[in-house]
Amino acid sequence: MQKLSDAELAVMEVLWSGHEFVLGELVEALKHKKKWSRNTVHTYLTRMEKKALVKINRSQEPHLYSYVLTKDEYLKEERNHLLNRAYQGSVSDLISAFLKDSKITPEEKEELNKILDEMEV
Repeated sequence: MQKLSDAELAVMEVLWSGHEFVLGELVEALKHKKKWSRNTVHTYLTRMEKKALVKINRSQEPHLYSYVLTKDEYLKEERNHLLNRAYQGSVSDLISAFLKDSKITPEEKEELNKILDEMEV
């Protein structure tokens, strides 16, 4: 999978929030984040369709737009990219770096311990 641009990610965030959208709904939802025209949104959607990120259902009017790439798939790719690029694949180094730079609550610590205990290694 290729990395999403900031613009593509903005479109995907809207698509991930629902099932299918007509163009006007997407334009309206993106108006708060971006000041894009209807044509700009449409251009992004058709480009993203060619990249197999978005599906455009042209069998009815108005056309319906939905995601192909799920948010879980995207987040997994992003995590793997960060893990391999910045931490040479070391999960413990990645987690240690986050925990050193962030404060976690006792509840979060308990949840992390539970996850580690349940993992099969």
